[in-house]
Amino acid sequence: MQLIRKGLNYMQANHFYLIEVQYLGFRYHGWQRQPGVKTVQEMIERTLKYILADKPFKILGASRTDAMVSATQAAFELFLEHPEDLEALMADFNENLPADIRAINIKKVDKKFNVIQHAKEKEYLYLFSFGEKNHPFAAPYITYIREALDVELMMEGARLFQGVHNFQEYCYKPNEGTQFEREITCSEIIENEIWTANFFPEQSFVYRVKGMGFMRNQIRLFMGRLFRLGKHEISLSDIQQSLDNPSDSPEYYIAPASGLMLHQMKFKK
Repeated sequence: MQLIRKGLNYMQANHFYLIEVQYLGFRYHGWQRQPGVKTVQEMIERTLKYILADKPFKILGASRTDAMVSATQAAFELFLEHPEDLEALMADFNENLPADIRAINIKKVDKKFNVIQHAKEKEYLYLFSFGEKNHPFAAPYITYIREALDVELMMEGARLFQGVHNFQEYCYKPNEGTQFEREITCSEIIENEIWTANFFPEQSFVYRVKGMGFMRNQIRLFMGRLFRLGKHEISLSDIQQSLDNPSDSPEYYIAPASGLMLHQMKFKK
């Protein structure tokens, strides 16, 4: 956890809050604070620093989304030395956040709660379309693929990722000791009836994927492999092979970020 103000560490924090937020990631360089670029964490910390005045605080994010990735339900834990009125905190927070970030819920949790360890399921959606080029306004929400896609074949391919597998080929530049065997509880492509707008294409699709946690660029690597499948550049057996006998030096195709959103998070009680 990053020190925001002097004199506050985890042991000194007496009050703990789980805050859920939504954000449009198109103008941000991801969640995590980084030097020289604008991030969601930076904007949240700036806002909290302003509304909390001289009160010390820390935050810990539940998920580190990539640059341009959006969220309809992300979460972070706020650590405070003194209690806050939740209704007033919510109102002040939203009033001072930028227009593309919004708090949707704040609740008090106890010291045993950990926003990372207590996340039991994360659901991501990836919106895409192909064929006629999309209206420019759709760019933050939907990835456009110029070539024709065999969506039925992609639907079959998406189902192969479901279950417990070695996902070594679906982690970009893994750290030493990364645990590649993970469970994907849902992996499917469906026609998009979740998100609509009058500037969206007549037909678009959603890749829905759920799991307890995901590795670096894992979902975008899933999607990149499925795009290659839809273009008939690879086969279903190639995807199955990547799971049964993963390569130590795979060819990475990371799908664009702007179609991806963290859609929902569930926490252990």
